[in-house]
Amino acid sequence: MELDHLRDWIGRSEERRDQVTATPIAALAATLDLDPIETQRGPAVPPLWHWLYFTPLARHSEIGGDGHAKRGGFLPPVPLPRRMWAGGRLEFRRPLKIGEDIVRVSRIRDVTIKEGRTGTLVFVTVGHEISDAGGVAIVEEHDIVYRENPRADAPIQQPYQASADAAFSREIVPDPVLLFRYSALTFNGHRIHYDRSYATQVEGYPGLVVHGPLIATLLIDLVHRNLPQARVTRFAFRAARPLFDIHPFTVCGRPDDDRLVALWARDHEGALAMEASAELA
Repeated sequence: MELDHLRDWIGRSEERRDQVTATPIAALAATLDLDPIETQRGPAVPPLWHWLYFTPLARHSEIGGDGHAKRGGFLPPVPLPRRMWAGGRLEFRRPLKIGEDIVRVSRIRDVTIKEGRTGTLVFVTVGHEISDAGGVAIVEEHDIVYRENPRADAPIQQPYQASADAAFSREIVPDPVLLFRYSALTFNGHRIHYDRSYATQVEGYPGLVVHGPLIATLLIDLVHRNLPQARVTRFAFRAARPLFDIHPFTVCGRPDDDRLVALWARDHEGALAMEASAELA
């Protein structure tokens, strides 16, 4: 498969504008089963909750069979059927405030093509700078991975076992309502998160797939639940293995020192699903 032309997208940029409104914040608090009063850290938006804004707004006629916008436009037209968030790195310079107008400037940083044990992989790195009236507030890089559908003869990848030395943890039951509500709040049409027949019969998953950004949000929420006075200034995460709605999973954390918290999510069998780190002020 000839994919080198996809690197022509490196350097492309787009600018989008939005306003930090209160209703999505209240709705995500309800979705995560948080007390709205406890989540009101002043008028500030909690870390990662900025994903409620600048949502994709493709017209219905522009949606592909998987529920995503058809390939092309700002993102390169990768001709591989599966698309997932692989991870990201964020710097929170200061919190966004409810009521503010915000601007996001996005740029394609890199396009990398690799041959893995399961076939061709394309990694697209997208950089974002989100600004308010005071300048840049959030700097973000996120990695999108495109891959082929698994082959019947593909080798089975052995999972990595998650660490067992958590200082605090929380079990999450990812029922279909949780996944649907998060999809709705982020206007994420990807059918693997809410359409069971598509997820299982077309893409071959055992159940509905838990959103990578939702898992990352639950990891930062774990920090706030156990270290309520801490302020997260940097966060990085990497997806290792998908999670599904057919089993509960656990988010875990362990302070490594006064400023750094190791975080991870493990599945019902103890396998590592996501690893992350949070730097605290």
